[in-house]
Amino acid sequence: MPKGKNQKFKLYRLAQIMLEQTDEEHYITMPEIMSALAEYEITADRKSIYADLKDLEKLGIEIEGERIGSGYHYHVIGRNFELPELKLLVDAIQSSKFITERKTNALIKKLEKMVSKYDAQKLQRQVYVSGRIKTMNESIYYTVDAIHNAITENKKIKFQYYQWNVKKEMELRHNGAWYHISPWGLSWADENYYLVGFDSEAGKIKHYRVDKILKIRMSKEEREGREYFQRLDMADYAKKSFGMFGGKEQTVRLLVHNSLVGVIIDRFGKDIMMIPQDEQHFIVNVDVHISRQFLGWVFSLGKQIKIVGPDEVVDKMKKEISRLVGQYEL
Repeated sequence: MPKGKNQKFKLYRLAQIMLEQTDEEHYITMPEIMSALAEYEITADRKSIYADLKDLEKLGIEIEGERIGSGYHYHVIGRNFELPELKLLVDAIQSSKFITERKTNALIKKLEKMVSKYDAQKLQRQVYVSGRIKTMNESIYYTVDAIHNAITENKKIKFQYYQWNVKKEMELRHNGAWYHISPWGLSWADENYYLVGFDSEAGKIKHYRVDKILKIRMSKEEREGREYFQRLDMADYAKKSFGMFGGKEQTVRLLVHNSLVGVIIDRFGKDIMMIPQDEQHFIVNVDVHISRQFLGWVFSLGKQIKIVGPDEVVDKMKKEISRLVGQYEL
């Protein structure tokens, strides 16, 4: 049998054919394999293909042959990712606010290459999230990578930070001044990525929306603020900061109706201690950063929840309510 012009790519093309055209439900016969190879201008006889299929198994692509009627049908088994796992990843990508529309499509296309063409169609699904707004900052992935690199190298980073104005235009904050921050971690909160770092000039921990960071670069200076982060639980930090808005950290005592037990556990975790107050209410003590966002969260839950201490926080809630009433007076 004369050799085809692309014979040296035979094993690669065979792997491609098996991975793209077969799965747990779809098989391919030996004549179909030979025909598919011929489309790539590769010739092969049965004996050489049998040997190549065994070589593919040595490379980690497990092929199973099943006798059906008078012939054998072949398919790939045991892929790195099962279809339900890839569906979960696709759903997470589509529903993620910080991933741009273009990058969403590109990532899903890459995931589709990990399954057969039949299963790839099942990955082309649409997750509908109310009011979904995708970020427009295409550089966010490189920003995240740069932050991780700086953390690994124990270096500070420099960047500019932007905000939106009323004309829906991006404008640099602080007249385009460069922020010089020691990065210590990344936090995910309220569907956004945040850089959590130490501001040496202010002498405190700060956080920044990653999708609003521009022109990031690694500094030659080593990071500062290690003593602050040695006693900081990053997940706990995000949990205490409502909407990642900062404020003075305090232990707040809440009187909560039993119907909100799920809300409390979702927000503060199952380890939170809930002390029964009466048949319909319980008391819970939570450590939070006191901000309007926290007070707004309490307010949004209506009469089912009440701040009962400390007095300082109760007074802040009263003042906030008075401010809101005054704001809407005619």
